[in-house]
Amino acid sequence: MKTYYAAADIGASGGRLILGALEDGQLTLETIHRFDNRMEKRGDALCWDYQRIAENIVEGLRLCAEAGKIPISLGVDTWGVDYVLLDEAGNPVGECYGYRDHRTDGMDRVVEKIIAPEELYRRTGTLKADYNTIYQLMSVRERSPEHLEAAQCMLLTPDYLNYLLTGVKKWEYTEASTTQLLDPEKKDWDFDLIRSLGLPEKLFGPVSFPGTYVGKLAEHWAKKAGYSLDVYLPGTHDTACAVAALPKVESDSIYISSGTWSLMGVRREKPDCSEESRKANLTNEGSADGGICCHKNIMGLWMIQSVRHEYGDRYSFDEICRMAEESKDFPSLVDVQDNCFLSPDSMCESIRTWCEAHSLKVPQTLGEIASVVYRSLAACYAQTAKELETLNGKPYPVVQVVGGGSQAEYLNQLTADALGKTVYAGPTEASAIGNIIVQMWGRGGIGSLDEARQIVGASFPVKVFQPRS
Repeated sequence: MKTYYAAADIGASGGRLILGALEDGQLTLETIHRFDNRMEKRGDALCWDYQRIAENIVEGLRLCAEAGKIPISLGVDTWGVDYVLLDEAGNPVGECYGYRDHRTDGMDRVVEKIIAPEELYRRTGTLKADYNTIYQLMSVRERSPEHLEAAQCMLLTPDYLNYLLTGVKKWEYTEASTTQLLDPEKKDWDFDLIRSLGLPEKLFGPVSFPGTYVGKLAEHWAKKAGYSLDVYLPGTHDTACAVAALPKVESDSIYISSGTWSLMGVRREKPDCSEESRKANLTNEGSADGGICCHKNIMGLWMIQSVRHEYGDRYSFDEICRMAEESKDFPSLVDVQDNCFLSPDSMCESIRTWCEAHSLKVPQTLGEIASVVYRSLAACYAQTAKELETLNGKPYPVVQVVGGGSQAEYLNQLTADALGKTVYAGPTEASAIGNIIVQMWGRGGIGSLDEARQIVGASFPVKVFQPRS
C-alpha cells in the first residue's frame, strides 16, 4: 500500500494540492486540486484572502479522500515577505496586505534614517526590496501604529496558513529569512535591529526549521476533509523547496527557480554579507537543510504572465514562446529589474514606454513584446552568472532550471546561449517535490536531503540545452 504526502504549493497567481508517493525508489506526483490566487483590491489596498486559500487546501484534502488516496501529512509552501498581524484572540489586525501594494513607498528612507543600507545588509544579508517585510512593518508603524499596539504576534504567509489549519503558531526559518529582520549567521531574529526600528519584540516567536512537526489538522477542517493528518514544516518559502528538489546533476551549479519570479543563485554553507554581494544585489535566504540560498531576485515570468493577461489569456505560454521566437530579431532589450515592471497597470505599455524612453525600437505585436521579455531575462541571467562566479571565486559550468519556467524551451535555449553553459531544465513541480521530500525527511522516511536529490534525479525527466556557437 502506497504512503501519500500532500504538498500545498501556493504561488502568487495560483495554488495546487499535490500528492506524492515513493515506490521502488521512484517519486510520483499527482495534482489533486488547482485554484486561482491573486491579490484583491480592498479600497486602495492590494490584499490576500487567506481564508479562501485555507479552504482550497482542505478541499484538496477532501478530494484526496474521494480518490481513495489519503495522505499521512501535509506541508505548506508559499511566496515570501507577506504577513498577518494577530491580536490576542488570534484574529487579524488590519488588512492582509500583498507585497505589490504601494504603501511601502518611501519606507526605505525611513529605515535609512535609523540604519545605513550597508550596515543593514551586513547584519541580515537580505537584498533591499521595497516590498520586504521590514518596510511593510515600518509602513504600519508610520501610518497605523495602533495596529502594532493591538497585535500580539506576526505570522508570515505560510505560518499563518499553518495556524489557520492547525491552531498552532510556528515561525519557519526559510520564510523568516525573507523578512530582512533575521540574523543569517545565528539563524534567529535580530532583536537589536528590531528594537532599533521601534517594532515590538512580541511579534516574533522562536524560529523553527524545516522538517519540524506543527500539529494535527484542526477538528473543523478534519470534518470537511473527512480525516485528520499531521502538518509538517517543509521549507515554507517556495524557493527553499525548489532548491531542495534540484536533481543530483553536478555539485557546482547555478540554480534558477523559474516562475513568477526568477531566483538565480548558488547553495552555500554560510551567508555572504559582504559589500560586494550587496552591490551585486544578491540576497541570502535559508535553505531547507539549514544552509543558505545565495541568489538574486529577478522579475521573472511575472512580466510574461501579465502580458498574457492583457491579451485575455487567449494564448498558451507555448504559443507565446513560439511567437517570441518568430520575432527573435527584434533588437530591443529592457532592464527587467526596473521597478516600473513590478505592478504596472499595463505591462505592455510599461515595456513600450521603457523602450521609448531609452531611444529603442518600440515593440508592437505580442511576439515582439514577448521576445523583448525573454531575451532581456536571458541577458540578466548572463550578468548574474558572472557576478556569482566572481564573488564565489570559481566557475559554474552548469545551470539547473526548475519550476514552471523550466518548460519555456525558448527561454532555456536563450539562457544556454547567453551564458555559454549547459542548461538542465526540470523538474517542473520543483516546489511541490521539495515540499514532499522535506516532509519525508522530517518523518524519517528518507535519511538525508542528498539522498532525496538522487531520488528526484531518478524520478523526473530533465531536458538538456547546449549553448549554440
